[in-house]
Amino acid sequence: MTKHKDDDFSVPTWMHVLGGWVNRQPRTWIGLGNLETRLVREVIEDRRVDRPLYVAGLARSGTTILLERLAEHPEVATHRYVDFPMLLTPYWWNRWLSLVPRQEEVARERAHKDGIAVTSQSPEAFEEMLWMAFFPDTHDPTKSSVLGREAHHSAFERFYDEHIRKLLAIRKQRRYAAKGNYNLARLGYLHRLYPDARFVLAIRSPVAHIASLMKQQALFACGEAQHPRALEHMRRVGHFEFGLDRRAIHVGDDDLASRVAALWREGHEVEGWANYWAGLYRHVAESLEDDASLRETCLVLRYEDLCGQPELTLRAFYAHCQLDVEPSVLEQAASGLHFPTYYQPDFTDRERAMISEITGEVAARFGYGA
Repeated sequence: MTKHKDDDFSVPTWMHVLGGWVNRQPRTWIGLGNLETRLVREVIEDRRVDRPLYVAGLARSGTTILLERLAEHPEVATHRYVDFPMLLTPYWWNRWLSLVPRQEEVARERAHKDGIAVTSQSPEAFEEMLWMAFFPDTHDPTKSSVLGREAHHSAFERFYDEHIRKLLAIRKQRRYAAKGNYNLARLGYLHRLYPDARFVLAIRSPVAHIASLMKQQALFACGEAQHPRALEHMRRVGHFEFGLDRRAIHVGDDDLASRVAALWREGHEVEGWANYWAGLYRHVAESLEDDASLRETCLVLRYEDLCGQPELTLRAFYAHCQLDVEPSVLEQAASGLHFPTYYQPDFTDRERAMISEITGEVAARFGYGA
């Protein structure tokens, strides 16, 4: 979330106005993005999308930490906070930014209040704006968001590939990395587009995960109620995980989608999140079980391993991503990773039993006890 003055949820006027213009005119900006590509064709003609890296998981599973570790690598390019709102014309926008004197920044804790400090140059999950421009129904909670191997959208596929190549040219780096929670429903499609892609699928034990999700939901709902611009900003960048316009990822199960929406609407937060966790990760488990080729490209990374054995886990993470890392760099990347200390799950025995009952079967598939 953008920082402005001392308020975590305040959105500057220029960003609100310009972001709204881009959001309301997707076809215009797609056209401008294509024009930009034609004009910089010589710059990107030798660039190819080589083994792109995708980090995906239900929010609060460690995906931001993993994206940051990838962004620190000298071969990896990601979207950054500064890329908003002109994301669909990245070359022109970054060219303009290069001409503007950069102010000295001090990293500040993001609105999530989770200890992660960011600046305008920090990596961020903005890729969703591209998907929304071409798949306008992708966040309709009544429609399936699943895109499998059979999905085709030639205009998007060309634009997406060219966009990544432009980003690689801008950053002067070889590998593209993106954090996209919604990509859990697009694994098959992305793997068809890039068979050499590497996927890291983050997961967290249900009780701790649901506690974190509920904490963020309360925080963002309050922040957006006080600052309506923040709600519009979250919609424009494609973050529907929390807040007043919270939407579950529809993984092809209409009954599940309806049940989760109804539980949240009626104030049954714990039960709603438990059903959502189980349904989403059941979809992930079945996607991997049904597709051996996809499964070989995926690393399931547990939050507990990342916090409890950070160096060992990050070593496996970098190896899966096919990134060379010096021992000293690995040690530095692992330093500071630990379990959250600023809150603890506060569920009753009945709520814990309910979470276990709803999520137990799926959790066991990922190595968690009942």
